[in-house]
Amino acid sequence: MKNLRAGSVIATLVALAAGVMILMSMGTLVESGLRYHPEPHKYAHADVVVAHQNITFTSKDFDGETTSETLPLPEGGRLPADLAGKIRGVPGVTAVEEEPDAIAVTGAGIVEPVRRLAKEAGVEAYTGNDRGLLEQPEGAATRSLLIQIGGSFGGYVVLLIIFVVAGTVGLSVRHRRRDLALLRAVAATPGQVRRMIVAESALLGVVASVLGVPAGVFATGWVHDQLAARGFLPSSFPMSHGVVAAAAAVGLTVLVAVCAALIAARRVTAIRPAEALGEISIEPARSGKVRLVFGLLTLAGAVTASTFAVSGSGEAALTGALGMLYLFVLAVALLAPWINAFAARLLTPVLRATFGTSGYLAAANLRANSKGMATVLTALVLSVGFGGSVWFLQNNLERGAAHDRAEGVLADFAMVAPGGLPPAAAEQTAAIPGVRAVTAIRRTAVLVKVFDGAEQVEAQAIDPRSASGTLDLGVREGSLQDLTSTSIAVSRMRAGTQNWKIGDEVGLWLGDGTPITVRVAAIYDRGLGFGDVTLNRETVAGHTRTGRDDQLLISTDDGSSLAPAAARYPGSSIVSAAGLNGKLAKDLALGAWLNRLLIGVMVGYAALAAANTMIMAALARRRELSLLRLVGVTRRQIKNMVHAEQAGLLGVALVVGVAIAGATLTAVVHSLTGDPVPYIPPLGWVTVLGGATLLALVATILPIGRLLRVSPLEHLGTKE
Repeated sequence: MKNLRAGSVIATLVALAAGVMILMSMGTLVESGLRYHPEPHKYAHADVVVAHQNITFTSKDFDGETTSETLPLPEGGRLPADLAGKIRGVPGVTAVEEEPDAIAVTGAGIVEPVRRLAKEAGVEAYTGNDRGLLEQPEGAATRSLLIQIGGSFGGYVVLLIIFVVAGTVGLSVRHRRRDLALLRAVAATPGQVRRMIVAESALLGVVASVLGVPAGVFATGWVHDQLAARGFLPSSFPMSHGVVAAAAAVGLTVLVAVCAALIAARRVTAIRPAEALGEISIEPARSGKVRLVFGLLTLAGAVTASTFAVSGSGEAALTGALGMLYLFVLAVALLAPWINAFAARLLTPVLRATFGTSGYLAAANLRANSKGMATVLTALVLSVGFGGSVWFLQNNLERGAAHDRAEGVLADFAMVAPGGLPPAAAEQTAAIPGVRAVTAIRRTAVLVKVFDGAEQVEAQAIDPRSASGTLDLGVREGSLQDLTSTSIAVSRMRAGTQNWKIGDEVGLWLGDGTPITVRVAAIYDRGLGFGDVTLNRETVAGHTRTGRDDQLLISTDDGSSLAPAAARYPGSSIVSAAGLNGKLAKDLALGAWLNRLLIGVMVGYAALAAANTMIMAALARRRELSLLRLVGVTRRQIKNMVHAEQAGLLGVALVVGVAIAGATLTAVVHSLTGDPVPYIPPLGWVTVLGGATLLALVATILPIGRLLRVSPLEHLGTKE
């Protein structure tokens, strides 16, 4: 540890500790969800409870292996009518209690026989604390939410953290090539050097874990409090201690750090000591051919993904766009030495004309150190690419959904109630003098096959006979008047995802697991505001959990008073259409907060990586700057040279990062909303570009200023 650079140690430690903190926090959310098993009360007396809460889809791979995926039923499923009778015939059963969704069974030695009957009927048998999940559907929903947040988002974060930690640790080892070469020169074997690097990296990982694990506990507690305050989960929901999550986070981070250090030091430990000493004095003339090949292949993959994103539609286009983002950033990381070298040659005349002699020195440094500055370029592109695409995507989703609702609701008023409205409310309200049209909206969800699995899709059920006076879904093909009990209307995005066309017979499952085959009667544009699937109310009758409508959309001729209608249903109220859209905006903002929190972690970590990398790169130049000062270059000229280098490097990073962000955001927004040009908040790009510029300047100027305040002889004499 004595020979480690203080700046590199701190920067690497920060990157590792932050990685442990984020991974542990995400892992604790998953662990908390998996460990949540509330004690049963209603079914405490039963030995086993049979219910239909999930549905399993099976499919075969290309090699013939069978895979399965289990999804929760949004509306809860119904049990077969003859199942209770079969269960009564099981030896040892002493009591069977039937309920509109569960069968509670009591007896001795009955669990396995009842479980077999449940499996044969395609339903589930619950024992132990799993029975409590049936009594607390909100707890089960929270459990699924935490697993989904930590699992899906954690996957993206893991890739990002691996990328950042590998780059930071690799740069730290690269800056120690002189030390490693000297060790080789005094008879240290390659194996000894590699073991030393492994030990140092592992020690740094352990120290980072000591800092990162408590920070992860604090971060998890803060996230829990924020989620509870915004209604995403009950405040009493128990969070696990995160022991498993902490162990996994520490193990992964230490492993990545060790592997990155070994890869970075492979050149110095693989060649003869004399060659190692010779190589550290100058930048290698060429980067590896393997890196170039992989970089070009990754770039080709990114271009292919962009083709799918632009030409495709629906989920396929969205997946292609997100894959494009990661592939382009990875391609930049691999091709960064060549990008830097090309940009340096291109910018040489500009830098010389702008900064004079300092610009000439800056251009020479950029050309000579193109490989050394590769990590800096990658970190800047990463922060700009993520900040300019993923962050602004949420703005476009909110804007698109609010626009859809504002343009699509033709009604003047809406009747709402906390517990929903009875089916007869629509007909009774329509009979009021002055009421022109009433459309009942019932929110639900359906399950559709996607590739080899399935997914839950938001849906609404309406009466198409009155919809023309209250709703405008932006139908582009077909007609809502053709919406019957055996047909559906779907959004443009869902039609593209499933490759559905007008007149196609398609299969799906209602929210309670009932399979249906329906015809596509219409395709509409405003899916963000109204859901991807629209059904006839007759289709979902008897297949929803409550059997009640969520709201009534009401159009009137003369603004007639609707208070008497609302008075019939306790707790109901009349709101204006604008107020209804305002509530939607509030709900969207609530969900957007969670998305922005998760996205902010990614963007913030990318920015941290950029700052760390630039500080390490700046501090590694002490010998170079000392030599320049000893041969007569003034401090002012050195500062101007650094400014010119940063201007060139930052300019390249911004151009590349903005291009990647713009392409990704355009492809995603086009696939989701159909808009050819994404919406950018007025100060959006100013914030991203200005933040990246400020970050680059602060992370470089402050360390360089510190180096210039020390005598050049002091730095020239250091072994680092």
